[in-house]
Amino acid sequence: MESMIRDIHLAPQGQLKLDWVAAHMPLLNQIKNNYEKELPFRGKKVVICLHLEAKTGYLGQVIKAGGADVCMVASNPLSTQDDVVAALVDSGIQVHAWYNATDEEYKMHLHRGLDFHPDLVIDDGGDLVSTLHKERPQQLTEIIGGCEETTTGILRLRAMEKDGTLNFPMVAVNDAFCKYLFDNRYGTGQSVWDGINRTTNLVVAGKTVVVAGYGWCGKGVAMRAKGLGARVIVTEVDPIKAIEAIMDGFTVLTMEEAAPLGDFFITVTGNVDVIRKEHLAVIKDQAILANAGHFDVEVSKKDLSALAVSKLRVRNNIEEYVLKDGRKIYLLAEGRLVNLAAGDGHPAEIMDMTFALQALSLQYIFEHRDELSPHVYEVPREIDQKVAAMKLHTLGVKIDNLTEQQKKYLAGWEN
Repeated sequence: MESMIRDIHLAPQGQLKLDWVAAHMPLLNQIKNNYEKELPFRGKKVVICLHLEAKTGYLGQVIKAGGADVCMVASNPLSTQDDVVAALVDSGIQVHAWYNATDEEYKMHLHRGLDFHPDLVIDDGGDLVSTLHKERPQQLTEIIGGCEETTTGILRLRAMEKDGTLNFPMVAVNDAFCKYLFDNRYGTGQSVWDGINRTTNLVVAGKTVVVAGYGWCGKGVAMRAKGLGARVIVTEVDPIKAIEAIMDGFTVLTMEEAAPLGDFFITVTGNVDVIRKEHLAVIKDQAILANAGHFDVEVSKKDLSALAVSKLRVRNNIEEYVLKDGRKIYLLAEGRLVNLAAGDGHPAEIMDMTFALQALSLQYIFEHRDELSPHVYEVPREIDQKVAAMKLHTLGVKIDNLTEQQKKYLAGWEN
């Protein structure tokens, strides 16, 4: 089956991007070297549904180096980089994706990926696994298992598990320490502001930033906003996280209270209608709305369109909505993931850790296929620890080891 891409002639440009990230992803380089020798996925087919840019592209090449036949599809139509896609096809990976795919094209690409008849899957947001279960149940027995990248995807998987509809084991990569402590916090924190700043070309210092959601991604976004000189307001539904935000030095308000105050609004909840009609009715003139959750549902585009008398694209990735009273609201990247739809995503060094987890977790699923039932599994602690140790080694950092006496002390209860 042939790939469905925009333009194969973009491959040289995409290869430069792949070369750049490979030079800054030493963990994946080490895993790739091991895979080329061991071929742990020899003869198996792997479908990877991720944001198709250079870092994820390199993960696909690492899995391919392990002996797998690899097919890649996009998890978000606005994050696909056509030059990287072309380079991946040129390197022998089948791809079905292009930038700014319509909803119909996006679904078609997912189905083309499933036509590949994978043995293993890597998903981002749960669309691939959901499509398998809802629309192609005849293929479920072909799947050994897979990995899920995001909070949103894991929520969907756990709902499937609770309903008894999940048909194969999945590893919750997002729940690993080496994922959420670094990727979600430092990766999202930096890349969200990279996307906003390059898109708006406006100053952040001295302005008010409203961060909706104080999970690990929200913590990173708020921390970076503070570092850029902004006043930060956090909105939350979880009282524990709200207290945490207060003790981290931020103001906590409801969204209705924050709406007239914010200059920038960033949603990071994974939920629907976080900013909706009643908030838009009182929101500050020239407010900038951005989303860093997986799906474009956190800012209600339906309510925004209903309240607006006009809509205009005033800059690349910025839509201006003019309300009846003359207030203007700016929505970035159609409400999709601003760090990928309007940027290059997380830094390579951060994703090096996450994708090391992905590769090793996929290998774990395959090697333990006879032991694992259809459940959502945590990343084994030894894999989490291994990735952390590999990262420290690349940084040239050594840490202490427990002595035998210390191990005995910690293991006992009578001391």
